[in-house]
Amino acid sequence: MNIALIGYGKMGQAIERLALSRGHQITTRITAENRAAFEAPEFAAADVAIEFTGPDAAAENALTCLEKNVPVVSGSTGWNARIPEVQAVCNRVGGTMLQSSNFSIGVQLFFLLNQKLAQLMATHPEYALKVSETHHTEKKDAPSGTAVTLTEGILNETDTYQNWHLGTDSKAGSIPVEALRIEGIPGTHQVRYTSAIDTIEIAHTAHSRDGFALGAVLAAEFLAGKKGVFTMQDVLNS
Repeated sequence: MNIALIGYGKMGQAIERLALSRGHQITTRITAENRAAFEAPEFAAADVAIEFTGPDAAAENALTCLEKNVPVVSGSTGWNARIPEVQAVCNRVGGTMLQSSNFSIGVQLFFLLNQKLAQLMATHPEYALKVSETHHTEKKDAPSGTAVTLTEGILNETDTYQNWHLGTDSKAGSIPVEALRIEGIPGTHQVRYTSAIDTIEIAHTAHSRDGFALGAVLAAEFLAGKKGVFTMQDVLNS
């Protein structure tokens, strides 16, 4: 498979290494410094683009891929407000895209575990809830997209909370989400329920970027020959 990389930071380089190890080719590497490469034949020849940039560029990058009929896997976070718009364009033009806040297979399983725990805890309002995430200092958005997905999963299962807020202070009906930035941390997420007598906690700790990178490559492989809007749950269920 011919893969175009959009964004060539540490994640892009990890994706390249794993893609090559699985027998794929990298046709082009597009960064903020060479956006003209979107017009080059090497990009048009790609079977799929994998996009890991940032919240300011993600939507336009995905739209450009759809405009040029190149399927796109987007792992950028912090652009949730524009995702429905881009997905609507994808459906309108008959394109292909898969967007996820986290491509790690372990995190996808963690999302399911989080939802199940939220279902069990929905009838126990005596437990105060807190979500926390810790990442490397280069991460551009806070809270992480993964933390937002975790809180959204909880909100779908409970009437105790109606929204979430960034911080550790308590607010009625709102889930506090703590975001910490520490050098060298690939990503740690915790969901903690605390009562006067005990604490229930689930956590996911990434040891490297390889889990995220492999998931992105698996998502790209999954999109081959497909049209429409997909999620990592589609990949897991395939």
